[in-house]
Amino acid sequence: MAFAAALYHPYADPILGFAAIELTEDRFKLHKPYDLPPEQRYEFRDGVRRMWVFCDDKLLSPGSPTKPRSEILLNARYTAGVWQFEGYGYVPAGTSGVAVMQVFGACASGRNTTLMLHVYGGRLMYYHDEARVVDGDIYDRWFRLNVVHDVDAGMLTVFIDGEERLAVAGHGGYRHYFKFGVYTQTDPSHYMESRWRDVKVYTKI
Repeated sequence: MAFAAALYHPYADPILGFAAIELTEDRFKLHKPYDLPPEQRYEFRDGVRRMWVFCDDKLLSPGSPTKPRSEILLNARYTAGVWQFEGYGYVPAGTSGVAVMQVFGACASGRNTTLMLHVYGGRLMYYHDEARVVDGDIYDRWFRLNVVHDVDAGMLTVFIDGEERLAVAGHGGYRHYFKFGVYTQTDPSHYMESRWRDVKVYTKI
């Protein structure tokens, strides 16, 4: 599989040269179906955040133009510089047609995000682009995900288990933040779930 030109040495840990910012629990903002209490679509136990949603759930708010979701907005917003998301994710077999991670913020017409990672049939991919598969077998295992966003250069780099898998241009924008969980996309499974632990946000030193 051919990937875009590397931005980082393929054997270097992606967090080298970065410093973690403080993430208190109040920075983890849950987005869920508006008619349900949090515990019906979200669980935080033993350090693992589990989020699940059904494709026929209600939306984030009445009249919303979006689709059902149960995901965390990381309230660590940024406008410039180089930022990084890190987390260990787990997607159960059967979950499909869903975004499990995104970088919010874009200026391109018709877009709200500058990066989304979707799961279709066990493959983690850039949006729903089958030509840009980040991992071909993501089901039923913990994987380390790192996403580096160089705002000024307009570039994003995605690592799985420390290995660079994708480098792409962003879609502009000047106010960004990270999200993770499950957010319904096209041709979804009836039930969608992802689990996350050890989520961190870094900025370039």
